[in-house]
This record gives sequence, C-alpha cells and structure tokens, in this order.
Amino acid sequence: MGRRQRARLNRAVQYAVLVVVLVVLALVADWEQIGRAFFNVEVAKAQFPGVITTALLNTVIYTVLGFAFGLGLGVVLALMKMSPVAPYRWIATGYIELFRGLPALLVFIALGFGVPIAFQLRFDIYSTVMLSLGLVGAAYIAETIRAGIQAVPKGQVEAARSLGMSPSRTMLTVVLPQAFRIILPPLTNELILITKDSSLIYLLGLSADQYELAKFGRGALNQYQSLTPILIAGLCYLIITIPLSRLSVLLERKYGGGARSKAGHGGAA
Repeated sequence: MGRRQRARLNRAVQYAVLVVVLVVLALVADWEQIGRAFFNVEVAKAQFPGVITTALLNTVIYTVLGFAFGLGLGVVLALMKMSPVAPYRWIATGYIELFRGLPALLVFIALGFGVPIAFQLRFDIYSTVMLSLGLVGAAYIAETIRAGIQAVPKGQVEAARSLGMSPSRTMLTVVLPQAFRIILPPLTNELILITKDSSLIYLLGLSADQYELAKFGRGALNQYQSLTPILIAGLCYLIITIPLSRLSVLLERKYGGGARSKAGHGGAA
C-alpha cells in the first residue's frame, strides 16, 4: 500500500471507531434520565432572571477586582525583579515563588478565616476576593510582564536614553507600552484563570446577593436536586471565557508576529 492509501485507511479506521463509540453510547445511555437531570425546563426557568443574573454579575465584579489588583502588583513585582538593587530582586523572587507554589484555595482560607483570627482584622467580601485573587495572580502576571519587558529590543532603550530620557521615563513611556502589546495574549489567559478561580469564594460563606456562579450552582443543586443549575452555571462561565479566549487568539495574531519581528530586528541590530 502506498502512503496515501495507508493514510486513508488510518482515517477510515478512526472514523469507524468514533461511529461505533457514539452508537454504543446512544444505545446504552438513559436519555430520559439525562434529560431530567440536566435539562429540566422548570428548574431552569426558576433561576431567571434574578438569581443567575446576580451570580453572573458578581463573578464579573470579583474577576475584575482581582485582575486589576494583580495587574498593578504584577507590574511592581516585575520591575523589582529587574531592579539593579539586589534586595528588591530577592523580595520579588521570593514573593513570586511563594505565591506560584501556593494553591489559591489556601490563600482564600488564610485571608477569609486565618487573618481575622490571628489579627482581629476583617475584610469585606470584595476586599477578600480582590486580595486573594490578586495576590496569586500577581505572581504569574509579574513573570509575564518581565518576559515582555525583556522582549523589547534593547535598541529602543538605547535610542530613548540617547535622547536624554531618564531610566524611569524610558521604562514608562517606551518600554512598558511596547511590552504590554507583547504580553496582551498571555494576560488575557491569566484573566480567564482568575475568572475560574473566583469560584473559590464559595468557601467564605456568602449571602444571596453575594453569590457567584459556583455558589449559585451548588445552592440550586441542593435545593432542586437537579444538575440543571450546574449546567446553567457552566454555560455562564463559558459566556465569559470563550470570548476572552477568542480575544487572546486575535491579539496573538495581531501583536504576536509583530513583536517577534521587532525582537528579531533588535537582535540583528
């Protein structure tokens, strides 16, 4: 058999296996029970418009707060890690290694329960979420920003310095704007991760007007004894994350090639 014939046979076998698996699943599955569990129309109607809308809005708010705090702190950490002052580098490196190694769940528990017990200091729910998501996210964002800064061609810095710009002005007006164009796609991915990590807030005990999607799904599951609310919550997460994923791809296409090209020209220079 020739190469093309073997390739066709291989594809035919794979399609045949897929068809067999789908047919077996269709015959074995209890579709009536699946319909009652996942697609209960009455349970779905009961979630709209109030409860699910509040949960979706809260999820967006928690995500934005955590990402904004993480982005600001991440910029500071990235600059500290690249600082010529050794203690700044040590502090930034220690922070990044610590929070990249800790589960976000543990940070939520520490800020939600540990800090109030140890220091008699209580945060409101928004501050707790912002700090928990931001502290963990900043460690990853800092490394992303640092990589973006280092990808900016050195010739850009040298040109700015030759025009009399100070190091801080060069960083703020020349390096960071170009670096952010490079790191927009990975930052968008980090935003998606923070969106999903916001579900950990359910541990803190929320009132109904503070529910996010995961807490909504869990509460409605217990109330209605149906997986339909979990399906609705999952679809709402996808409403947030799929557009962000597509945005990441578009940003990668728009800026990725240009950034690599600039880096290549800088290296050649």
